[in-house]
Amino acid sequence: MSVVDAPVAVEEPPRGQLRRELRLFEALAISVGIMAPTAAMALNGVAPAGLVGRAVPLAFLFAAIAIALVSYAFVRLTRYFNHAGSAYALVGLTVGPRAGFFACWALLATYTAFLAANFAEIGLFGESFFSGIGIWDNPDWVIISLVAAALLWFFAYNDIRAVTRSLLSMEFISVALVTILIVIIYVKVIGGSAPNGQNFTLKPFVPESGTAIGAIAFASVFGLLSFGGFEGAAALGEETNNPRRNVPLAIAVAVGFCGVFYTLVMLAQSLGFGIDKAGIDAFSSSSAPLADLSKSYVGSGMADAINFGAMMSAFASGLGCAVGASRLLFALGRDGFVTTRLGDTSRRTGAPVNSLAVVMVFAIVVGVALRINGTTSVNAFFYMGTIGVLSMLIAYIVTNLGAMRFLHLGRREAAWRVIVPILAIAALVYTLYKNLWPRPAHPYNLFPYFVAGWLVVGIAITLVFPGLARRIGRNLSRAEGTDRPPGE
Repeated sequence: MSVVDAPVAVEEPPRGQLRRELRLFEALAISVGIMAPTAAMALNGVAPAGLVGRAVPLAFLFAAIAIALVSYAFVRLTRYFNHAGSAYALVGLTVGPRAGFFACWALLATYTAFLAANFAEIGLFGESFFSGIGIWDNPDWVIISLVAAALLWFFAYNDIRAVTRSLLSMEFISVALVTILIVIIYVKVIGGSAPNGQNFTLKPFVPESGTAIGAIAFASVFGLLSFGGFEGAAALGEETNNPRRNVPLAIAVAVGFCGVFYTLVMLAQSLGFGIDKAGIDAFSSSSAPLADLSKSYVGSGMADAINFGAMMSAFASGLGCAVGASRLLFALGRDGFVTTRLGDTSRRTGAPVNSLAVVMVFAIVVGVALRINGTTSVNAFFYMGTIGVLSMLIAYIVTNLGAMRFLHLGRREAAWRVIVPILAIAALVYTLYKNLWPRPAHPYNLFPYFVAGWLVVGIAITLVFPGLARRIGRNLSRAEGTDRPPGE
């Protein structure tokens, strides 16, 4: 008999227990850490510049609005449910245990893919930083990534309070460096002393003639990538004090802060390079736009500082993804998926050690395999980031369906507010469609098949092992003190 189909009579109690000890700012740290504002701003505007020219800030503004709509489901549902499985419980308790497993399965792919992308990003900015300060000329990115992975694993194994405080410290330093740079750019552009005579204008929020709305929507995918993981605080629902207040507030503050920050930084980058053809070409061909702007507006020392900050930000994001992914797998293992040993926690630190080991080894193997294949750090980042976003869109769609059913169709909140998840789902479906059609260039045309295969496996698990779904339903209901969830 399989573990997942073990009869009720021999069902064991949870093997591990997470510690409830985090405050609001520590829950906030995980959401901001996974999004990694500095690392996102240091790279994610390049591809949109090639797609929509000067309208990069508009694409990121669209992404911010879309994510604000999407986040509504997580903010409202975490006022009712808080669980280490994040979407696992939010969907499992509103749609049904099979749907909950499916959402968790999709989000697990997102966090793990993002973790592999973070390894590549750490290597990318590490190359630039170490070469820039002259202590390591042209290092191989995978070596930096492997060293970072070992350190990241060590950090993630530690007490969750130490983890979240480390995340907050790293992001604070890196965001401060970017803020200094964009203030200087704005001052010089507005004051008329920009390097190439650039002037302040709001034209980046108005697409050039011939730029289709579809192109803006496709470019906003990279904005969505920058917001990926905003719901990370939801995975700390069993470790946060007063979770029905602090978890939704952390998610809302993280989305609001990054929405404003991203839009201002992308406007500064567009104006800093210039919105004419030469400036757009420079932006779209840059491998490190913030570093290039630092050299033009401040000096090489600032460029090195920005590269260091971006490397720290990517490390913080990797740490947040490792924490989030390990909590998702921990929640699945605790309910009997594969082996209950995935539900074990360290007696010393409280970390889900076995689940953490699984996600770390998987992400490291993927990163090394990409390097052996000759993939550059930039491509490795975008390949894994795209896979993560595609899976993330599915998880977000299912979560918003759960919010519609539980909050509004279930008459727990005003029925007219159902328009918010409807708009969110429309934005997510449209973004997913633009990733599939027109068919993207190779190898991006293959990634939807990878994600579809992963999701099909998740569906098959819930159908082949009905005992797992029943156990998920019982355990979620018991954990949240609710009646039996729908669909059991």
